[in-house]
Amino acid sequence: MADSSSSSASASVSDKSDVEIEEMLDRMLTRLALCDDSKLDNLLFKLLPLSISSLSSSSPAVRAKVMEILSHVNKRVKHQPTIGLPFSELWKLYTDPLSAPMVKNFCIVYIEMAFARLSIEEKETMAPVIVANISKLPPHHQEIILRITIKVIGDCHSTQVSDEVAERYRAICGSLDSEIFLEFCLHTLLYQPPSQGGRCSPGLSVTQSDRVSGKQLLKNDVLLVRKLGILNVVEAMELIPELVYPLYIAACADCQEAVIRRGEELLKKKAAGVNLDDANLIGRLFLLFNGNAEVERIAPESRVTPGNPLLRARLMSIFCRSITAANSFPSTLQCIFGCIYGSGTTVRLKQLGMEFTVWVFKHARTDQLNLMGPVILSGILKSLDYYSTLEADAIARGTKSFAYQAIGLLARRMPQLFRDKMDMAVRLFDALKLEGQNLRLVIQEATNSLAVAYGNAPSTVLKDLEELLLRNVQMEQSEVRFCAVRWATSLFGLQHCPSRFICMIAAADYKLDIREMALEGLFPGKNQREGVDGYTDLKYPKLGDMLDYIFKQQPALLDLAEMRETKLIFPSKTFLTMIKFLLKCFGADVEQSRIEEITPEFRSSVEKMCLLLEHAMAHEGSVELHSNASMALVTIGSHFPEMVSLRYAVKISWLRQLLGHVDFNTRESVARVLGIASHSLPIYALSDLIRELISSASGADKLRFEMQHGLLCAMGYVTADCITRTPSISESLLKDTVKCLIDVVKSENATMASVAMEALGHIGLRVSLSLLHDSSSDAVLTVLQEKLSKLICSDDIKAIKKIIISLGHMSVNESSPSQINIALDLIFSLCKSKAEDILFAAGEALSFIWGSVPVTADIILKTNYTSLSMSSNFLTVDVSASLSKYSSAGPGSDGGGRAMVRNTITRKLFDDLLYSNKKEERCAGSVWLLSLTMYCGHHPSIQQLLPEIQEAFTHLLGEQNELTQEMASQGLSIVYEFGDATMKENLVNALVGTLTGSGKRKRVVKLVEDSEVFQEGSFGDTLGGEKLSTYKELCNLANEMGQPDLIYKFMDLANYQASLISKRGAAFGFSKIAKQAGDALRPHFPSLIPRLVRYQFDPDKNVQDAMVHIWKSLVADSKRTIDEHFDIIVDNLLTQCGSKLWRSREASCLALADIIQGRRFDQVGKHLKGIWMAAFRAMDDIKETVRNAGDRLCHAVTSLTIRLCDVSLTETSDSKQAMDVVLPFLLSEGIMSKVDSVRKASIAMVMKLAKGAGIAIRPHLSDLVCCMLESLSSLEDQGLNYVELHAANIGIQTEKLENLRISIAKTSPMWETLDRCIDAIDAESLELLVPRLAQLVRSGVGLNTRVGIASFISLVVQKVGGDIKPFTNILLKLLFPAVKDERSSFSKRAFANACAIVLKYATPSLAQKLIEDTAALHCDDRNAQMSCAILLKSYSSMASDILSGYHAVTVPVIFISRFEDDKNISDLFEEIWEENMTSERITLQLYLGEIVSLICEGIMSSSWANKRKSAQAMSKLSQVLGESISPYHDALLKSLMKELHGRLWEGKDALLHALADLCTSCHKAICAGGPATPNAILNLLASACKKKVLKYREAAFYCLKQVIEAFKNPDFFNMAFPLLVEMCNSMAPIKSGRAPLISDAAKAGNETEHGSVPNAKIVDCITSCISVGRASDIFERRKDLVNVILNYLSPGFPWAVEMSLFLLIKELCSRIHDIANEDTSLHATITSFVHELFSSASPKVVESMYAIKISQVHIAASECLLKMTELYRDFSPVQLMEVSIKSDILQQYEAETNEQAKSFLKKAIDILENLEQENVRHS
Repeated sequence: MADSSSSSASASVSDKSDVEIEEMLDRMLTRLALCDDSKLDNLLFKLLPLSISSLSSSSPAVRAKVMEILSHVNKRVKHQPTIGLPFSELWKLYTDPLSAPMVKNFCIVYIEMAFARLSIEEKETMAPVIVANISKLPPHHQEIILRITIKVIGDCHSTQVSDEVAERYRAICGSLDSEIFLEFCLHTLLYQPPSQGGRCSPGLSVTQSDRVSGKQLLKNDVLLVRKLGILNVVEAMELIPELVYPLYIAACADCQEAVIRRGEELLKKKAAGVNLDDANLIGRLFLLFNGNAEVERIAPESRVTPGNPLLRARLMSIFCRSITAANSFPSTLQCIFGCIYGSGTTVRLKQLGMEFTVWVFKHARTDQLNLMGPVILSGILKSLDYYSTLEADAIARGTKSFAYQAIGLLARRMPQLFRDKMDMAVRLFDALKLEGQNLRLVIQEATNSLAVAYGNAPSTVLKDLEELLLRNVQMEQSEVRFCAVRWATSLFGLQHCPSRFICMIAAADYKLDIREMALEGLFPGKNQREGVDGYTDLKYPKLGDMLDYIFKQQPALLDLAEMRETKLIFPSKTFLTMIKFLLKCFGADVEQSRIEEITPEFRSSVEKMCLLLEHAMAHEGSVELHSNASMALVTIGSHFPEMVSLRYAVKISWLRQLLGHVDFNTRESVARVLGIASHSLPIYALSDLIRELISSASGADKLRFEMQHGLLCAMGYVTADCITRTPSISESLLKDTVKCLIDVVKSENATMASVAMEALGHIGLRVSLSLLHDSSSDAVLTVLQEKLSKLICSDDIKAIKKIIISLGHMSVNESSPSQINIALDLIFSLCKSKAEDILFAAGEALSFIWGSVPVTADIILKTNYTSLSMSSNFLTVDVSASLSKYSSAGPGSDGGGRAMVRNTITRKLFDDLLYSNKKEERCAGSVWLLSLTMYCGHHPSIQQLLPEIQEAFTHLLGEQNELTQEMASQGLSIVYEFGDATMKENLVNALVGTLTGSGKRKRVVKLVEDSEVFQEGSFGDTLGGEKLSTYKELCNLANEMGQPDLIYKFMDLANYQASLISKRGAAFGFSKIAKQAGDALRPHFPSLIPRLVRYQFDPDKNVQDAMVHIWKSLVADSKRTIDEHFDIIVDNLLTQCGSKLWRSREASCLALADIIQGRRFDQVGKHLKGIWMAAFRAMDDIKETVRNAGDRLCHAVTSLTIRLCDVSLTETSDSKQAMDVVLPFLLSEGIMSKVDSVRKASIAMVMKLAKGAGIAIRPHLSDLVCCMLESLSSLEDQGLNYVELHAANIGIQTEKLENLRISIAKTSPMWETLDRCIDAIDAESLELLVPRLAQLVRSGVGLNTRVGIASFISLVVQKVGGDIKPFTNILLKLLFPAVKDERSSFSKRAFANACAIVLKYATPSLAQKLIEDTAALHCDDRNAQMSCAILLKSYSSMASDILSGYHAVTVPVIFISRFEDDKNISDLFEEIWEENMTSERITLQLYLGEIVSLICEGIMSSSWANKRKSAQAMSKLSQVLGESISPYHDALLKSLMKELHGRLWEGKDALLHALADLCTSCHKAICAGGPATPNAILNLLASACKKKVLKYREAAFYCLKQVIEAFKNPDFFNMAFPLLVEMCNSMAPIKSGRAPLISDAAKAGNETEHGSVPNAKIVDCITSCISVGRASDIFERRKDLVNVILNYLSPGFPWAVEMSLFLLIKELCSRIHDIANEDTSLHATITSFVHELFSSASPKVVESMYAIKISQVHIAASECLLKMTELYRDFSPVQLMEVSIKSDILQQYEAETNEQAKSFLKKAIDILENLEQENVRHS
């Protein structure tokens, strides 16, 4: 209608002339004037568009008429907002492209008026429409439209935006219209009500503020709803974050809390992934921060002011995360200075400005930084100067912290700003001293960064820096010292003496990091710090230059050192480090001097070095310092022996003093120096020195160990040196020296003897010792052989090493075959030693005997040489390299005698040791053969033996001993290195043949009984087991590469890690071999890399380690290599996952699991399905370890797939492709798999992929819930089922195991999914869900599934509440039978809980029937009873309000069921009773009638179990209520007495106990009915006592006693006592005699066997009869009483019977006393009875005490004896009998050990003695 009306209006105007139009308008004006307001809407609908469209006419008359009409309209409409205007028609006219500008101008005015009069729904609909194509409108029209739209947004969308409206707004996205709209929205968000005197809001210009507000200023409440509406609409438009980010930031900085909160929410929700490096975004943000107020060319009203402080602080935190912001000059610079010095800045902004400065210096491009750097630096320094005058608060400290960080970063980026002056260095070092501790770390980092800037500084600046660093390295603050050392090490090279001196000082610092850095500055690299030799790679300063600088800094060093001065010039650590560094300088100079001639300046430097070392030997020095200083002197002496000899020849006394030093190494070194110095002594002085040493060493005075050790060492070195002189000392003095050393060996302990042997060895290096013995005495080794044999069998390994090595030294020049044979015998006797050090020492000794070792006598005696093995670094580096510094021609002869010795050694090794059947001997042989090959490998004899050596080592490769394997592997490597090309080829072929099994061993080891074939735990491997196959694979790999000789490289690399285990592992150059292997293999990487990747995960740990080392050696960048060959590697691994070899399958799975982690879809997409297939196949492998590897692969590919399918982590297209690959496979092959683990993994994966669906899963709830519930059992570990089946056999409680299974299930992903399903359930979904659950209740199997169903139903009912009422009938009909049918207690409980929860919503009739059915279960079988208990417990805890109405039904059941025989059931009912019954007595009284009725029914039932528990309930009822049950005693008594007749059944004794308890409680009521009932009860019990079943008889006697005591009827004595006497007389004691220690169980067994009565119970009954009987009746049957007592006191009865008898006697004595007090006429009778009782029973009691060795029996017997004695005393006859019992009692008293028993016996003895005395007096 609008379109047609507008079109017709335009058409009618355009078709008419101006006159006609004017007439038409006049008519319209008339109609308008005559129209009522109520009809004005319809008239304006046609009139207003027609009038405005007439403005297109150029006629002034027409336009005047139109203006008249519009004026009239304005007057009538303006104040009547209810009158509508034709908005649609006006908008159509406005948007008509043919409309004239004047028409549009008037249209827009009336459009604004019309829009305000629309309804809310129309405004919501039209607002998005009018914004569309707004970019095509004039600017002033845009403002009107935008204000209209924003007003609608505020009025309609401040809380939410409907989907329909949101869709309309989204239609303008991506166009220029949306940019204009968003800009106006931003301006509105920035707009604030102007303060007094202000024209515009922060962040806006005056023009922008007016544009937002229009003609009226906006108030806060209006702004609030508009801003919230804008945020909601912008969110609904779903724009990219970069467009909306400024709006959200502006909202976060608003002054109204609601806007801030909404802005924060949207910022986190919608803009978290914003690209802060977008140039357009950063430009807009900089405009908000800086504004453009400083740009003069912009008109004042258009200048944008900076944002408010809160907004600027927000923006600064954003700029500090944007690299683009750091490169936006000049905005960046303007921003920084605005923060630091701007007029509106704050302390917080200053801190953020400094933080941004740090960011800029770190990320700005160089060209940008060149423009900004100097300016910003000046600002930073100015800021620091400002803050230095103020107290530093937290903000100021933060600002200064960022300022120092900025300086450090700028120093790295623009060093040219600093290097020409040292002002900044001084400033920072001063700041380190002055600033607080919390800033020092930052300043320290800045200072360290500044050091880089001075790298190429002018020499004058560097000179000043030297002084600055030297001052600061000794400052108190550790940070200052740290920076000084850092500068010294980074600014200056190793040859710079002042900086190295600073490092020496810092080496003594107490801070570890400073010490480490100083040491790194002096000794770059780990090897240098550890003292490994080598000078080729590093350029050290000249020794003279370094010493000159040191002496310049410490002139006191120039003073001649006193004899052991006390004061150290430097700290010990500084001195120590200085010596080590100077030795490096010395070594470098010596290396240089080999090329150039030694200069006098260098000799002078060496003299200074010696002087410094002498100062280092001061008393204050540490042991380590003295050791290193003395060793340094030896090092100097080894290169300049003449100079050292001349210097120290005059300081012999100084050296003599040091021979007693406490440090071993110092004494050794001083002895060497003394030997060197002795070379310059005159012969007479040398002779005197040797005599003095001999005298001191062999003197009568006992020397300190240290002094004696030093003297013996010196004796060896000095004597060895003098032999080389011509003329030498006298031969007699030499012999005296040797004799002295021999005497020490023979007389001293192992330690000192080894030192003396070492000295003899040193002499033997120069001369044959056999030439120095007297003809009258034997040779040295002959004399010492016995002593040495004992010494090498001791436990002192160090002493043995020295002795063995000395034997080698002594044999070097030895010509006597007998002496060499003695040495060999001593060495070979160690072949069974397990100490590696001893074996290596023996190997070294054999090498010296063999000859051609790579050391000379001078090296051994005049250097810091220790041993050949130490010189080769314990087999860990290249032998050739480590020994190349020594001469290749060692000491020793090479004559025919030596050939015989070599032959002897060869025979011993090859014939006896290497192929011995003892692993210790084979190990020793391998070590010794390796030593000979290493140290003498270039000797022709060794070269000839290389094939045999290779065979031996190859043979030993399969040894189980780790050291033997290492030696064999290392030996093969050395053989390979020594051999020529032909030999190498032969060796390779032989080794490959041996390892692959194609070759045969030439030698066979004979096995004996104690030969160890398998290591512990390794038995079970086949002939093609792990070790052999591992070697075979290495050989195959080498063959595949076409280079079989690479097997040696592989072996070298593979054994490297293992060799480190031993203290003296393999001595070969690993780095060199690894490099060679890498060079050879690099062309073959495409085929080798996949294998190496797989082998790194081989099941054999040794292969893993080997391949890891090969990989590290050959591959520089592991990640890059794998990335380059990824497809090849994955294809190979997928192929190998299907290999026939389990090792390959396992390794491939593990390798795949490792390399796929973190991969992108474009890398793994084409392999993803194959990886899943490989994982599932491996999970179903026949071998367990492969299955485990498959599990790991499955976990890895699961994590990978989840990440690839997550759109928040992966590109949407990639995620979709990944889902397309994985999900169909899982559904088709994973979940349908018959393998449990595969199915489990598939379901878990599907669950994770479907995670987060929320209420969208409602249509699938029934299927999903059933699947998850069934999976709870189907995916359970089957091992748990097996364990549960056999739980009883292995002692595991089934309930605990079930609890564990359920707990595991409830933590499973399936249960987590069920929890999510619970959240989604509503009333509607119950229609489909409940029938499926009902079906599952009927058909579900498995513990977890059953428990899960019940628990899920409970949760569903709790969730939906009353909505479950329509389904309660069907659920209860299923749940109640399920409780009965379940065998598992946990399943029962779960279904019972579900039943109880449903019961809460059941109808009353249904609830009553359920509770009654539940109560009826208590009389059924055990399962029903358990079900009853569990149901009632659930009802009481979950539906207590329902259950409380049916207590009359449930309380009797609960009470009686407490006495079930099954403890589990009774405990449950007991628990229910205790939880729900507040007072037992009150509860029983309330429901007494119902309980009695149920008890009577139970006793009368046909079930023995019901009879028994009812009887027990009756007992409990009687005990609790007592006389209160008297009203019901008749019914209870009748039921009991009726059931006591008839046959016996198990548990019938409970009826007897119930009868006794009932009589105890209701005896008065029973007696009230006459004597007949008590008599009948007694007769009934008496009859029961005659039954043959022992347990029943015992109960009968116990109850008889209880009934007699309850009724206290004297007639019962005559009724019961004869029966008891008869039974007693029928009982005879055990023929075998008394067995006093028999246990109760054994006693019961014996009584059963003899068919006897329970004697103790009979005695108890007689005791009760005595307590109630009349005196006449008792005395009438006194003879029977005495007979009973005597009978049971006779031997053969258990001690428990006699304990009861003692109680009887005490009761009898007490009863007699009572009778005597009551009736004095019976005194004579009593006296006679007492006399008879005492005379006959007391000896028997004493006899019992003697026979039974139980303390409690003794106590009871002695007390009984005391009672009888007291009774005898009180009723003694006129003529006393002879008291013969006294001696027996006295004898027992003396033997008694129990104090209480002794006390009773003593009292009895005293009574008897008193009676004797009275008897004597009367006589």
